Amino acid sequence: MVNREGGLNPSSAALTSVALPCNKDSQPTGVSVRYAYDEKKKWYVFRATYGRETKAFSYLESKGIEAYLPQRWTVKQREGVTKRVREPLLPNLLFAYCSSEQAEMFVKHTADLQYLNYYYNRLQSEPDGKNPPLTVKYDQMMNFIAVTSAPNEHIRVVDASKCHFKNGDKVRVTNGAFIGVEGKVARVSGQQRVVVEIDGLCAIATAYIPTAFLEKS
Repeated sequence: MVNREGGLNPSSAALTSVALPCNKDSQPTGVSVRYAYDEKKKWYVFRATYGRETKAFSYLESKGIEAYLPQRWTVKQREGVTKRVREPLLPNLLFAYCSSEQAEMFVKHTADLQYLNYYYNRLQSEPDGKNPPLTVKYDQMMNFIAVTSAPNEHIRVVDASKCHFKNGDKVRVTNGAFIGVEGKVARVSGQQRVVVEIDGLCAIATAYIPTAFLEKS
């Protein structure tokens, strides 16, 4: 099973307990109770100033809020020793699955979270001309979690406008660490990968995926 900080729990064997193909009602088939679909909730994107996203994540979880902190594996040299360590994939950002009332309370009425703000959707405008808080569609978020939870240091944030997409068709990964992930095939750093986008926020590329592991979705 995937833990909520973006890594695999030691007992986990695969990602399928968290993100499986969704049915027409956006309810993943076989999804675990964690992150189960709730029509009263939305996936909000929050920004924590000065790198305090881990602190905010811990606070939200302590209040019973389902939160997700995407992290990535990277290889670093420390005092002459090579180590694989985890670090934030999207610095200062975290996600919370909650109601609009809860989100408003955390951002505007919680003293312990004075450093927490909405991440605003720059692709939309409200009647007053302001950008609304960015929320992520449920099935899109499950897809994002499936990619960013894989224990692979080759996952990376990319500029979708600069990716060399093969065509406009969406594909589904049928085998390997990214099984169940849906996105577009692109060449990134000279390798065939699947790119997953969160509208208004970012695009994430998987590690190399062979053609045999792909089917049209």
